[in-house]
Amino acid sequence: MKKKLKLKVSAIKDGTVIDHIPAKNLFTVITILGLDKIENQITFGTNLDSGKLGTKAIIKVSDKFFENDEINKIALIAPHAKLNIIRDYEVVEKKIVKIPEVIKGIVKCFNPKCITNHEKISTCFSVISKESLELKCKYCEKITSQDQIKMY
Repeated sequence: MKKKLKLKVSAIKDGTVIDHIPAKNLFTVITILGLDKIENQITFGTNLDSGKLGTKAIIKVSDKFFENDEINKIALIAPHAKLNIIRDYEVVEKKIVKIPEVIKGIVKCFNPKCITNHEKISTCFSVISKESLELKCKYCEKITSQDQIKMY
């Protein structure tokens, strides 16, 4: 009989673990959170088995604690993401992401005539529906639905 082996990733002393990220969205989450531009130690895994998602990704960031508005930016692409705040190797807080009321600079306006698609203006949307996800552009007022959402 073969032993079942599990791959273990080392624990972090202090920092944040982001779990339940859809595997295909791992690198988008890294970019949205600016993790590709920081010096902190970062460990990530992708295509891990998940009962809920099929496959998932996980990110561990040492010595980094996110503000709610920072982390909620990933809610559009990782709506089931969970955060564990780690202090001295112990989980001291658990958070879930929530879609914010306003989304700035991470989603493109689907309207080809929108000024944000022609000039260096950061997009800004108000969320008019969180269930079916509909975003209203601040500039052209067109509604972008979930299936039209494109990230930068």
